[in-house]
Amino acid sequence: MDPVPLAQSLIRCASVTPEDGGAMALLEAVLEPMGFTCTRLRYGTIENLFARRGTAGPHLCFAGHTDVVPPGDLSGWTAGPFGAELREGLLYGRGAVDMKGGIAAWIAAIASLPRDLPGSLSLLITGDEEGPATDGTVRVLDWMLAHGQIPDMCVVGEPTSKAALGDTIKIGRRGSMNVAIALHGVQGHSAYPQRADNPIHRLVRVLHRLTAAPLDEGSQWFEPSTLQVTSFDVGNPATNVIPPAARARLNIRFNDLHSSVSLTKRIRDVLETEGARFELDVSCSGESFLTQPGDFVAALQAATKRATGVDPVLDTGGGTSDARFIARYCPVAELGAVGSTMHKADESTPVEELRALSRLYAAVIGALLPAGPPA
Repeated sequence: MDPVPLAQSLIRCASVTPEDGGAMALLEAVLEPMGFTCTRLRYGTIENLFARRGTAGPHLCFAGHTDVVPPGDLSGWTAGPFGAELREGLLYGRGAVDMKGGIAAWIAAIASLPRDLPGSLSLLITGDEEGPATDGTVRVLDWMLAHGQIPDMCVVGEPTSKAALGDTIKIGRRGSMNVAIALHGVQGHSAYPQRADNPIHRLVRVLHRLTAAPLDEGSQWFEPSTLQVTSFDVGNPATNVIPPAARARLNIRFNDLHSSVSLTKRIRDVLETEGARFELDVSCSGESFLTQPGDFVAALQAATKRATGVDPVLDTGGGTSDARFIARYCPVAELGAVGSTMHKADESTPVEELRALSRLYAAVIGALLPAGPPA
């Protein structure tokens, strides 16, 4: 099977989160004739799909998403974002890289292999990766656990490659948390500061303590954690009034030396040194995770080098992905296309690279299924 026509059909599904655009029905129509039992799982407004062929172990799962980010300003596109145009060896369209092309490449890889492979294959496809990620992979995994469908290992088709196909395999991701701080003082006239309590001064001291020194120097597989102040707000229209409160927002990307709990305590302890009333609101979109290098990761590396001639590096950089949910259940790694145009206008992938990705995935499947569950 050539992955290009399937990728085109998927791109033509205008599946901007939370819209499905017919993508799941399209995949179901392709997978069922290939011997897969398909289960559609709808949570809230989100369409998801779990498809499995075979019942024996080892069980290898591919995880991906059909939802895409909005195309943005259309003046930046030379091709329609959902037209799936082929031009000068490139396939254009939203999702060509992230990650409808990857889904098409994996399915084409399965079609190129014997149907009597040992073990079983499944696909976990969500429509909620680019959105809140509350009714997608995390809910499907709950269903999989309840129905005895948790795999032995999982490959996520995110576009991990940096410069050449196969040059990077992600074996972990940093955690991410957003923090909102409201620190209260006493409003007053700026000419009489002794009669007021300036919350801005207090919050500036808090932020200085939080940012003066790095959180860490990194760990074996992770770069240093980062704490960034993303907003500082007072909302004061007057020039001579000390406001009653000051607010700030932080975004923290943290490695395996921390957790959202330990970082929340750190922030709270600093706030409490001011002795002022405050509110602290923390939202963690995912803890850090790491798939320790072993048989599973080694097999991925070897298959990638055989298929591409590239010796892949192991990496944990970037933002979050749905692998953070899958890591709670089984070893997981991310391997996919070159991601240089993802989320951009004129998102595109070279046609021959898409076909090469399918050959890479075929090598990965062939390497992982005979190997059995990873140690």
